[in-house]
Amino acid sequence: MGHTASTEDTVGGLTATEHRLANGLRVVLSEDHLTPVAAVCIWYDVGSRHEVTGRTGLAHLFEHLMFQGSRQVTGNGHFELVQGAGGSLNGTTSFERTNYFETMPAHQLELALWLEADRMGTLLSALDEESMENQRDVVKNERRQRYDNVPYGTAFEKLTAMVFPEGHPYHHTPIGSMADLDAASLEDAREFFRTYYAPNNAVLTVVGDIDPEQTLAWAEKYFGSIPGHDGKHPPRDGALPEVIGEEVRELVREDVPARALMAVYRLPQDGTREADAADLALTALGGGESSRLYNRLVRHDRTAVSAGFGMLRLAGAPSMGWLDVKTSGEAEVAEIEAAVDEELARFAAEGPTPEELERAQAQLEREWLDRLATVGGRADELCKYAVLFGDPTLALTAVQRILTITPEEVRAVAAARLRPDNRGVLVYEPTPNAADGDDDEGAGSE
Repeated sequence: MGHTASTEDTVGGLTATEHRLANGLRVVLSEDHLTPVAAVCIWYDVGSRHEVTGRTGLAHLFEHLMFQGSRQVTGNGHFELVQGAGGSLNGTTSFERTNYFETMPAHQLELALWLEADRMGTLLSALDEESMENQRDVVKNERRQRYDNVPYGTAFEKLTAMVFPEGHPYHHTPIGSMADLDAASLEDAREFFRTYYAPNNAVLTVVGDIDPEQTLAWAEKYFGSIPGHDGKHPPRDGALPEVIGEEVRELVREDVPARALMAVYRLPQDGTREADAADLALTALGGGESSRLYNRLVRHDRTAVSAGFGMLRLAGAPSMGWLDVKTSGEAEVAEIEAAVDEELARFAAEGPTPEELERAQAQLEREWLDRLATVGGRADELCKYAVLFGDPTLALTAVQRILTITPEEVRAVAAARLRPDNRGVLVYEPTPNAADGDDDEGAGSE
């Protein structure tokens, strides 16, 4: 059938076998006969980091265009066929990849594979100005609803731009800018698809109640004739100094419900022990209601109604540690920021207590188990480790690496990275509602 196969890896009863078709498509199979369902997940190695200045948002636009019809599936047919067969589906875009996924009754697996192959191989024959304009408007409305017209909606964009300098591949977020979305032409879209939506730039994972031999035969039947493409440019280098070197700060006056302190710290890249240690540090400091910052700010000082600290892992650039605190009543952000810095300094000096480390490890272990508990979650994790780290079976052992991190490693990464000179800071101050002054010129008018 023109493919090569890897040996099967088994971890805790979970298995994964990787095969490669002649056109470069990597196929990862994982049997699980617990329930009569199967998940299909395909990751394309393209995200916003692959975009160029002036054409941001194309990766996310294609997440939508891929549901607009292909040669044999017109209009909304992809959704209709999957849902009509009792399945569910969606797609998402990030800095580092675009993924599409279906979970189907096991006997409808062939349909899902055929649908994914049809749009990979024939989308360009159906892509025209009408579908382009339709989805351009959908994405622009999504930007309005999720970023521009909601409280704190642009915080992620602002903070990302603070920690990744102008010209860096991660400086802009996947949503793209309104101006770039307007500027994108049909030929820009076609060239983007030809470059990145090729079988040798994708990983297909199938997990669940499957017959591996039959599933691989279907993958070969439907995907095997799609030609590869050799014109992809590698993503630009995302390396940066470990520490920003100065605090970057912005005061934002907007119609928001409460004052807020938000900050992003530059952290180690995913796939390293330092990244795992940083994840544990942020979990101990701000991962839930038992964390240090929640206990200090919400329970003890009562200056905040919420306090969280989480990590956005990135493989091609420094990860981001996201701090988000919403104030209580008339509490001042300066008071909260002083308390945060005091707690971070204490943590950097002393590290986590044995109880904090155990609790943080248990929390990350539970999150890992939750991701692997469903066939869809496991398919996505296998794709992630195949695309970003070259080996899908790393998904099955990720928690073992977390559980070997020592308290000293956690303390050391906190001391090295959770510093005032290594963060971008947003301070939100509410303004009087514009509607109080002039009902005809409200923030939502267009």
